[in-house]
Amino acid sequence: MQQIVAMGGGGFSMEPDNLLLDRFIFSLVPHSHPKVLLLPTASGDSADMIDLFHDCIGRQLQARTAVLRLTKERYDNLEDIMLSADIIYVTGGHTTYMLDAWKLYGVDRLLRQAWERGTMLAGVSSGSACWFQEALTDSNPEGLSPEPCLSLLEGSHCAHYENTGRRPAFHSAIDKGKIMPGYGVENFVGMYFKGTVLQGAYASREGYNAYKVGPGGHGIEESTIPCTYLGDLLHKNS
Repeated sequence: MQQIVAMGGGGFSMEPDNLLLDRFIFSLVPHSHPKVLLLPTASGDSADMIDLFHDCIGRQLQARTAVLRLTKERYDNLEDIMLSADIIYVTGGHTTYMLDAWKLYGVDRLLRQAWERGTMLAGVSSGSACWFQEALTDSNPEGLSPEPCLSLLEGSHCAHYENTGRRPAFHSAIDKGKIMPGYGVENFVGMYFKGTVLQGAYASREGYNAYKVGPGGHGIEESTIPCTYLGDLLHKNS
């Protein structure tokens, strides 16, 4: 089963003391101790990010952890590493740099192959935007701008949607035809897709949402995607 959890912000890298989104991801795979492969390319393979990953995902959630350090190491067995993971988890950071590095080493192709074989794909910020056809990113020093992505999921994506300037910039880009309609996703919210179909939105904090954004009868319109608070859901299912 093809699955993606795309988080506008949150997860262990933003909320190391609130791992509800990460626990939700774990609940979607049939393993009590899944093998989780971190791709911290967008962060420049940040040592602090990697240490936090091993602590939160490895020690606290008791997963088997591995890290692909594309900026630090060279690999002869990339296919074996990536296709042996139960979950591939992508960090935030510089979207353009990440996508360029992935293309250079063939990681983009292997991500699609892993997804088609049933590996859970997840990520936050850049690691959320990358799965869509396009994303509004801040990788360009001139400001927020569209970026072509991996096209596993249809439409566009704007992470950190409630942050200053992002909502109006996304609306403007869609209105001017610079980016296709898509999703605005606030921090602490993850959208869950089976195949390419959105199943719902889930939040690690109450009061945060995701939105479907596109042209309407009165300019750009957004519709709220019903969001489930994970504190209630995971407690109920535990």
